[in-house]
Amino acid sequence: MAELKQFQLEVISPERVFYTGDVEMVELTTTEGDIGILAGHIPLTTIVAPGVLTISEPDNVTKEAAVLEGFMEITQEKVTILAQSCEWPDEIDVDRAKEARDRAERRLKSSDENINMARAELALRKSLVRLELAEGEKK
Repeated sequence: MAELKQFQLEVISPERVFYTGDVEMVELTTTEGDIGILAGHIPLTTIVAPGVLTISEPDNVTKEAAVLEGFMEITQEKVTILAQSCEWPDEIDVDRAKEARDRAERRLKSSDENINMARAELALRKSLVRLELAEGEKK
């Protein structure tokens, strides 16, 4: 069986270097849709949308994290993700995410013209990503 090639992944948030290491595959959501990256991917710069980042490490180890907006650069040797926020499942405050979801849903149902609907929709997406990941780990 052919051995999968590896490449360097670096995920950086304003608070910390979230992840760095050699990986076999990365999957995440961009503003253009879901993308999977293997070694040798064509160079690309794209906008990261809120979603689950799946990291496939050597020896069949898979890790998931919530990535909430940012930018990604793919080069021949490395993938760099500059994220507004990244969280491992055990770092997610489920109660806070539920409150954010409820608040965003109330705003979206409101008829108040002063509410920024795009911002409310984004807040809802972020909270749902966090909840999906955190609650998926507990199952």
